[in-house]
Amino acid sequence: MIEFTIWDILRNLLLATRWTIVLSIVSFIGGGIVGLVLLFLRISKRKWSRLLAKYYIELFQGTPLLMQLFIAFFGLGLFGIDVPAWLAAGLALILWSAAFLGEIWRGCVEAIARGQWEAAASLGMGRLQQMRYVILPQAMKIAVPPTVGFSVQVIKGTALTSIIGFVELSKAGTVVTNATFQPFTVYGLVALIYFALCWPLSWSSQILERKLNVAHRNH
Repeated sequence: MIEFTIWDILRNLLLATRWTIVLSIVSFIGGGIVGLVLLFLRISKRKWSRLLAKYYIELFQGTPLLMQLFIAFFGLGLFGIDVPAWLAAGLALILWSAAFLGEIWRGCVEAIARGQWEAAASLGMGRLQQMRYVILPQAMKIAVPPTVGFSVQVIKGTALTSIIGFVELSKAGTVVTNATFQPFTVYGLVALIYFALCWPLSWSSQILERKLNVAHRNH
């Protein structure tokens, strides 16, 4: 019987961690781009734009991510389209992340006093100019802590992609456990790696939030 050392187990888990990190970054950046579009639709003066973004957000926030992954992976297969696990995982996580980021950012924009909009309008600025030069710079300061905090949820969300065959950290943990018959050791290391990825982000989010509160009180 082959003996596996702690280093053998850890090395294989770290190799899979690369894909967890890559998928998290792609999902967060892609979700941010789509989320920004949703933000502009949500605050648009056009009713159909607001409703479109609202129903999108409600759909993706109101259904399990696991179900969304299944639809992305198996749904297109019904039409004869072969979807690789990495593509389905990335697509589902991008669309899921966008729904939450768009809503987080909408709340931050709406937290800006109405007088700021009116002051910008009095200077002859159009809607986009108001957003670019007046509203977004202020909203971004408010948005940083919750946005960084949500990135932790994205990392945790990647664990569900193992269900469609994408080999990231949690899937690698299952594979290594089947090979080594050391579930406590393997999953203990998996938990530590997830902690090492998520804790710095959670800590950063809390620090940024405290700094933001101090800045508000000083003003």
